[in-house]
Amino acid sequence: MSQGIELTGMVLSASPSGDYDKRVVLLTKERGKITAFARGARRQGSTLLAAASPFSFGTFTLYEGRTAYTLASADISNYFEKVKENLEGACYGFYFMEFADYYGQENLDASMMLNLLYVSLLALERDQLPDQLVRYVFEIKMMVINGEFPQDVIYDENLMEATRYTIQYIVQAPLQKLYTFVVKEDVLAQLGRMQDGIRGKLVDHRFRSLDILEKIC
Repeated sequence: MSQGIELTGMVLSASPSGDYDKRVVLLTKERGKITAFARGARRQGSTLLAAASPFSFGTFTLYEGRTAYTLASADISNYFEKVKENLEGACYGFYFMEFADYYGQENLDASMMLNLLYVSLLALERDQLPDQLVRYVFEIKMMVINGEFPQDVIYDENLMEATRYTIQYIVQAPLQKLYTFVVKEDVLAQLGRMQDGIRGKLVDHRFRSLDILEKIC
C-alpha cells in the first residue's frame, strides 16, 4: 500500500457503500475535491463514524488508489454542531457544501474555497447575522473565486447605491473580514434578487438542498 498522505479538508457529502463502508467527498486544501472510501465507518464504535460525516473539518490521513482514496484516520477540529441544531441552519449548511461541490475540482489548490466554506459556516452560527445575507455573500464570493461573478454589476445604476457598495465590498473583502457587516432589509432583498438572477443564468445546476431551503424559509 502507498504511503499515507495528510490533507486538510471538509467532508462535503457521505453515502453508504457496501454493508458497512462510506463513500465520502472531501474538499481539501491541497488536492481540491476528492472521493474517498471509509472502510467500516458505518459500524458502531468505528473511529471514522463521526469523521466520515458532512460538516467534519480537520486533517485526514488517506491512502491514494488508482481511482479513489481510502480514509485511514482523521483529526477533526470542528463538526459545526451548532449549524446542525435546527432544520433551517442545516439546510443552509448543506446548500453551502453542495455549492462548493459544484465548483470543486480534483488536483487543484482549493485553499480559498475551503477557507470560504469554513468562515461561512462559522457565520451561520452567529445569531447577529441573517442567514440569507450569509448565503448571498457566500454565493457571490464563491463565484468571484472561480472567476464567474460579473463584477460590472457594481456599476448597475438600476441598483441602489447601498446595494452596489455591498456587492463591491463582498467582491474585494478578504475572507477574514467578509462577515463583518449587516444591511437593511431593502438592500438584502435587492441583493437577493440580483444574485438569484446571476446564479440562475451562470450556474447550470439544480441544487436539491436549495429546493428544500426555499420551501421551508
